[in-house]
Amino acid sequence: MNTPFFQSFLAPYLHQFVQYKRALNRKYLNDAHTLRLLDRYLYNHNIADWHAVDSAVVDDFLASRPAVGPRRYNLILYAVRRFFAFAIMQQWTRRNPVTASPRRITGSRIPYLFDLDTARRLMAEARKLPERSRAPYRGLVYETIFALLYGLGLRVGEVSRLKMGDADFTRNLLFIRETKFAKSRYVPMGPRLTQRLKDYVAERYGSTPTSDLPMFTFNSKRGGVDEGTISITFHALWPKLELHIPPGVSPPRLHDLRHSFAVATLLRWYREGIDPNCRLMHLATFLGHVDPTSTSVYLTITEELLNQAAQRFQVLAPKGGAQ
Repeated sequence: MNTPFFQSFLAPYLHQFVQYKRALNRKYLNDAHTLRLLDRYLYNHNIADWHAVDSAVVDDFLASRPAVGPRRYNLILYAVRRFFAFAIMQQWTRRNPVTASPRRITGSRIPYLFDLDTARRLMAEARKLPERSRAPYRGLVYETIFALLYGLGLRVGEVSRLKMGDADFTRNLLFIRETKFAKSRYVPMGPRLTQRLKDYVAERYGSTPTSDLPMFTFNSKRGGVDEGTISITFHALWPKLELHIPPGVSPPRLHDLRHSFAVATLLRWYREGIDPNCRLMHLATFLGHVDPTSTSVYLTITEELLNQAAQRFQVLAPKGGAQ
């Protein structure tokens, strides 16, 4: 994994900090990018030693990122603060110049949840996409990509990086390699999704392709379809569905397909009488999370989930009220 190029006086220290984080099995991409911005700011402003980096400099750096919202601002703030805390531990400096307070995040985003019918309509619209000279089988490719994102709750980067050898059609498994947190995992596929993927391979490639060929590509020399291109295509398609977006719910984004998978799984457990608390670790493992706390973010409370939870409580609660 490439380390960001640093050029200010902090270059060796930033490099060591990023390497330390990645030695802990973290990709550390977003925070490394933030530190690259800090490094560029210091270099461009001719700040050449630790003593010159005071709270005013850090505040000016933060103010140089005016277009970011409060959530992104806080991520930048925390990344810089953690670096200087590490620097104090290493005795590179004696003080942490980050004194700014995090910005208040007002109103958490309520994601749009795709039900099965809506997801199918999205895939049908994807299948209608016309081919291009540099994008053969364009409709088939995106239809199958969206099927995996919704049907397995995969991250878009995981789908983008899939290779032919990652699909085990004998055991109905997908091998997701070196994903977030530098971990790999096997993801089981149901028979219908397995057949869909087999049909995709047969229609897209005909004969048996080599194992190192990207699963979803328009040009194997350029690798898999880019994550950003998948997102752009999604945002071009969903308005065609003429969705009803309830008040307080944000317009759909690509990650909502993964979110919808997690919520649908919880809802199915309620319907089957399964205690979700006993299965949350299974879902976390399936989604590639390091702990169930990360998974709980996806479990948006919907009216249907509340109804199922209420029905479950009525079954378990003693009849006739308190005794």
